[in-house]
Parts: sequence; structure tokens; C-alpha cells
Amino acid sequence: MEHALSPATLAELRRPRPYPAVSVLTPTHRRGPENGQDPVRLRNVVAEARKRLESDPAVTRDRRAEVVAQLDLAVAEVDLTHSEDGLVIFAAPGEHQVWSLGRRVPERVVLSDTFLTRNLVAAQAAERPFWVLSVSADRATLWSGGPDRVVEDHAGGFPLVRNRENFDAERRMRVGEVPSTFSDEGTRQFLREADTAMAAVLREEPRPVYVTGDQEALALLEEVGGAARTAVQVRKGGLAHATPEGVRQAIVPVLEAETAKGTTSVVRELTSARGHRAFAAGLDELWQTAHEGRVRLLAVEENYRATVRDLGAHLMPAEPGDPDARDDIVDELVEQCLETGADVRFVPDGTLEDAQGIAGVLRY
Repeated sequence: MEHALSPATLAELRRPRPYPAVSVLTPTHRRGPENGQDPVRLRNVVAEARKRLESDPAVTRDRRAEVVAQLDLAVAEVDLTHSEDGLVIFAAPGEHQVWSLGRRVPERVVLSDTFLTRNLVAAQAAERPFWVLSVSADRATLWSGGPDRVVEDHAGGFPLVRNRENFDAERRMRVGEVPSTFSDEGTRQFLREADTAMAAVLREEPRPVYVTGDQEALALLEEVGGAARTAVQVRKGGLAHATPEGVRQAIVPVLEAETAKGTTSVVRELTSARGHRAFAAGLDELWQTAHEGRVRLLAVEENYRATVRDLGAHLMPAEPGDPDARDDIVDELVEQCLETGADVRFVPDGTLEDAQGIAGVLRY
């Protein structure tokens, strides 16, 4: 199952497909007893997708058989033993994908000429993905991180491993050279290459960067490169050779401190915006300003959800069981803001209590 949504992957997912491109969404659960219902819900929503394909007069028999086959292949890839909070399946002629999300999604089936991506985009924004670059004198490892996991990533040619012929600390000791590995020109060149590779990764997929290593390695990396200068430094050696869980445990305290700092910064910006009449609060007001491209910063509480009816000019709360209800309207708003270049920040629940859970700073 897929987890990381890069800009290139998102662009590919948004590409028009031959009709029908099927999107199947269902909530999932990380642990019991709630996760016991997940297999049944998945079977039911997939059955609904097959029923929709069967009853759609615009879908030929051959095309229906092709898409159903892709849907079956996708279902076979689902691993509900490692569920997160939402599951998205895409199926179209000749292709299928399965996405596991750390954000709840509505139960839904959509047939269109494009895949439904807004829930993926909102989940990615909420997860606040980051890079960890772990450096040592002989290895540089790249890790891709989210709120509860870290995995090794091979973008940019990582991991980089130094040629042992040019790295012989014992020989240098025997001939009386300075024993510090980080005074060696070969080490400088190796870390320069690591910095260049990191810069290439950031051009393709910008994220916050955390750089780990001992003090000498971090100082030399900052001296010889540019991409690492704006990164958050974590003075802990050995992580270039560590396990993903070891990296995650080392980075968690730093992430928590950065999250607290970021929340304080968002609240400060919102407070300033109130004084300059550039503040918007509540789903209905932000829905309008977002579609006008006026939102510069959108702040959303992590678990804020709303089910509404879209009346065109306004949104109104939906009654339970309303067939016209939109229960992923927050995700759609997040995607709309990102599309217009807004900075979207998720903050802890209760942070925006006086703004009904969602607020924004306007461009004008």
C-alpha cells in the first residue's frame, strides 16, 4: 500500500483517465475492537462499486470487466492488519492503486474521468511529512518521516556510501596523520556530495529537513553545503547505520518541540490578522474566501470534521442521513487552499476553539 504522496505522484493521479476511473474510500481502524468491522465495510463498499459499474449505461461490458479486474487486484493488495485511519482504492483501465491514510475518510464510491484526490492531499498535509538526513564519515542515509513512522528513502541516490579505498583511518593513524576523520579532504568531498543530493531531493519534494550526526559531522556539512544550513540539527551520531525505529525515537522529541513552536507561530499570525482585518473563521466564511483564492494561511484543528450541504453561496450543517451531505468538506477546503498556494497548518484540538476549529489569514 502507498503512503507518501509526492508532487509528481499527485500530478499523475490527477491526470484524466478513460471513463470510468473508480475511487473507493472507506474508514479503517488501527486497533481492536473497531478494526473487526473493517473487512466487512471493505467488502460492502467494493460491492457498491461493482454495482455502480454494472448499472452505468456509459460503461461497456468489456470496459466494466477490465475495471472490475483492476479493482479485484487492488483489494488483494489491501493489508488490513496494518490499517491506519482511512483506505483509498483507485481502479481504472490498466491500473490500480491502494493508499493507506493517517486521516479518516468518508465511505464513498465515485465514478469519474479522474481519481478523487482531495482526501489524499488533506491527509498528506495533516501528516506534515519531513526528511531526515543522517550523516557520518562513510555513509549518508535519507529517511522519510511522518507522524508515527520513519522509513528509509532512496530518492536522490541515497544511501551514499564512501569508497573505502579513500577512507582508511587505521592507515592515517599508522603514518602519523591527524586522526580526526572530519579534517580529511575526502570526508569534506563526501559530505558535499550528500548535501548536493539532498538539495536535489528538496527540489523535487520540498519538506522540512532534520539532519542527524555527531557535532563534527554537522559542523562540516554546514560548512561545505547549502541545503543543510536551513535544516534543524539533531546532534546524535550513528543514525546513518540505524534502524527506522531508532531514527524515529531519536527525532520524536525534536518533532514535538518544533510542533509546539509552529503552533505558537500560527496563533500569533492569526491574532495579528484579527487586528489587520485579514482574519476569517468558520467553515462557511473560509469556503467562500478559499474559492476566491484569498486565503494565505489556513489553520485547522487536527480532528476537525464537518458534514454539510453545499447551497452554492453558503454551506449549512446537514441533518443525519441527508443524501446530499458532504462529509469530506474540510479535506476539499484544504486541497483548494493548497491549490491556490496557501500554507495549510494542522494544530492540536482546542487551539482554535474561539474560531470553531478552523481559521485563516487572508491575502486581502
